[in-house]
Amino acid sequence: MTHDVAALAEELTAMAAADHQSSVHAHSDDPAEQLAWRRLTARHGDRLSEIMDEYGWPTAEIAGEEAARAAWLIAQHADRQLDVQRRALQLMQQAVSAGSASPRELAFLRDRTLTNEGRKQIYGTQIAGVNGGAPVPWPCEEPERMDELRAEVGIEPFDEYVAKFAMA
Repeated sequence: MTHDVAALAEELTAMAAADHQSSVHAHSDDPAEQLAWRRLTARHGDRLSEIMDEYGWPTAEIAGEEAARAAWLIAQHADRQLDVQRRALQLMQQAVSAGSASPRELAFLRDRTLTNEGRKQIYGTQIAGVNGGAPVPWPCEEPERMDELRAEVGIEPFDEYVAKFAMA
């Protein structure tokens, strides 16, 4: 790993750690905390855009497993930067086709981008809210095929997923 790539890996993992630490503010009742979360995710989205300009999608081969997952997390949380999410989705799709990125993570990013565009998701990974204590997904393209499509990319069946989600 060259110095540049090592620095990239370190930067991405530090961004993901900051993201994780601040994510409690995303749903805070305090507008100042929500704003801090938005600023952080926007700054990270901007930086991910620069990284994609320089490296393409930062795969595990380029930056290591942890940094690749960090890049995916940053793309997931770039909700107000659809251009960044769409570009990450496109580059990640190419990486998955080449066998160098996770189809499972790509599925989550695809659903996240679709719902941010106001469209129906494919895999049911994005939860719209809770109704009677049960998580409710955003609408899906083919709800009857959701678990089959999830299985194809290595995501557990929806009922197992929400059971885990409900406990978190």
